[in-house]
Amino acid sequence: MAPAAASAYDPPMVRPIPSRPNAYAGNPLDRRHDRRSDEAWLTERLADPAARFVPVWRDRNLIREQPMPMPVHWSLTEVRMWLDAGAEPVFLGEFSRAAYFAVDLSQHAPDEPGHHEAAYRDLRAVGPLLGAEDGAILAYARAMAYWHQRHRFCGACGAPTRSGQAGHVRQCTGAACGIQHFPRTDPAVIMLVHDGDRIVLGRQKVWPPGMHSVLAGFVEPGESLEDAVAREVYEEIGVRVTEVHYHSSQPWPFPSSIMLGFWARAATTEIRVDPHELEDARWYDRAALQASPEDETFRLPRLDSIARRLVEDWMALG
Repeated sequence: MAPAAASAYDPPMVRPIPSRPNAYAGNPLDRRHDRRSDEAWLTERLADPAARFVPVWRDRNLIREQPMPMPVHWSLTEVRMWLDAGAEPVFLGEFSRAAYFAVDLSQHAPDEPGHHEAAYRDLRAVGPLLGAEDGAILAYARAMAYWHQRHRFCGACGAPTRSGQAGHVRQCTGAACGIQHFPRTDPAVIMLVHDGDRIVLGRQKVWPPGMHSVLAGFVEPGESLEDAVAREVYEEIGVRVTEVHYHSSQPWPFPSSIMLGFWARAATTEIRVDPHELEDARWYDRAALQASPEDETFRLPRLDSIARRLVEDWMALG
């Protein structure tokens, strides 16, 4: 796809208005922070026949694909063998009077655990096909499982840690340490850079053929979100930006990020690609994007990503 020519028309700035919630947002669970330390209450909820257990295996979620993709939530009877084997349930919250727990089987099943016609799938492969609430619950379970897998030992002294507060803290068991470790989410900015009626899209070599997306990067210590937007854009394509406006956010547990979306107006338009960051980056106008072939020559960001939402909401202004 050819890059767009420079335009003499520069419309006034329009602040971004999200068209709808992003994928994996809008979790319907009441997280019940007030009961996470109540062992008696948690024991009662675990034993409740209405409790639902969300299995995770090697960062994948259990999905039944026929007649359409939908998550598999286990009953207490179905999960009991794994609990007896040492799998630790993580309380996610309540919905319709049922308690939901994540259960990571990765340490207990060297091979993929079979379950009728369901299989463990990467959530990114099926996320766009799931209901919004289902996707949000699976993303939450995946994120908690990932965090527990990587915090089994204390980062301060190296002693083993144990799960507490219904799986929302890991306590160091070292007698001289005892530090509490809490789940962390890495903030990353993702930004649509425009000059009025064109936007910048780039691609990395490791992406699927044809895939193009907006720019993104992690927030560094001592940096505001707006500063991170400006720095990342300049580092990746050599463009200075102004008028940085927030669009929306998206939980992105692949593995443990929160994507903070922005639009930013380009103050300069010459692109100088950093080859260590990107393979290519160019300006594209609305007509070119609306005619995207969505094939291995050119395709827009994945359907479940905030990147796609940033582009679609901008395209809708034309």
